[in-house]
Amino acid sequence: MKARRRVVTSRAAPAKRRPTVRRIKSAILPATRRVLPPAPVAPTQGGNGATQRQVSPPTAGRDGNRPATDQAVDLSVDLGRGLVLANPILVASGTFGYGVEYGDVVDVQRLGAICCKGTTLRPRVGNPTPRVTETPGGMLNSIGLQNPGVDAVIDKYASTWSRWRVPVIVNVAGESIADFTEVARRLDGVPGVAGIELNISCPNVGKGGIQFAIDAEAAGAVTAAVRRATELPLLVKLSPNVADVRPIARAIADAGADALTAINTLSGIAVATGRERPLLGNIYGGLSGPAIKPVALRIVYEVSQVVDIPVIAIGGVTELADVLDYLAVGAVAVQVGTAIFADPTLPARLVEELAAECRRRGLDRHAPLIGTALPKRAGPPSSKGVEYRP
Repeated sequence: MKARRRVVTSRAAPAKRRPTVRRIKSAILPATRRVLPPAPVAPTQGGNGATQRQVSPPTAGRDGNRPATDQAVDLSVDLGRGLVLANPILVASGTFGYGVEYGDVVDVQRLGAICCKGTTLRPRVGNPTPRVTETPGGMLNSIGLQNPGVDAVIDKYASTWSRWRVPVIVNVAGESIADFTEVARRLDGVPGVAGIELNISCPNVGKGGIQFAIDAEAAGAVTAAVRRATELPLLVKLSPNVADVRPIARAIADAGADALTAINTLSGIAVATGRERPLLGNIYGGLSGPAIKPVALRIVYEVSQVVDIPVIAIGGVTELADVLDYLAVGAVAVQVGTAIFADPTLPARLVEELAAECRRRGLDRHAPLIGTALPKRAGPPSSKGVEYRP
């Protein structure tokens, strides 16, 4: 017969139960890290003008083994007109302020380039609140290009930028071709301004408010006008909110752009808690983060096949595997955006991880990783009935 277990009770007041706190991991960061491939891959010639070469066997060190882990790797990227980046990791416009805001957190000099906040001809107060909300796999933002105007940006930040080694590319927005060209003219020749990135996902008041970015003729016209107004390196940012981005990309390249950045945010909305109205004060917002990466990959893949200028990828970069994916579909560099809000140190860390990955593969530069997933000849666009092919 088993002995009974003695239960001891206490007259003291029971201990106060602490509430259970459920920690929610942000959807901006990847749930798991993918395992990188063990061996080098052979590249194919891409259509974006990036230098390609056959992957060579690992270079032996003095002792006949693989290169030492401290071997220098050339990560430089030439975007044209003298703009050469030390590495292919940039920070995206709207996620890194003007660079100075992160000076105490990140060594900005380790970055390939900084794309500063969107800048307009005149100051803008931005959209009504709420402006930002987290979504599954990313976030929606509707800031409304709040900024002090181009003259104030030059006065406040250009002298600091001129003392940095890292190039600062000013993101420019406007509602007319005249707005874009005037901002570009004022930035031209300013010490510290290394280039311009055109945000053409703006309403064109001359065409009834239709975005420049969704019309090939308008996109080409604004690019050509800015090209005439400045000798600065000119990047143009593509919108994903189109059926076929390839004619627009070609029009921009033909108009004199030095590089393309792809992609801008996708248009979306969120619904307020009571489900009586949209959540954002401006109703519509731009979706960014890991949720848009497949779309961005597709657009970079398509565009890289039809233009001969460099393509810089944007969309859902949270780890090295994302960088390698974008390089494989033709990008020469990437911009890190939404993930910075969760981890401001990520871009600088990706620089080191990319160099380490090149050494692991026996490469002395990252160029052989570019375009390895591109077809030998340009294929049809995704708009050709992608879901319904027999």
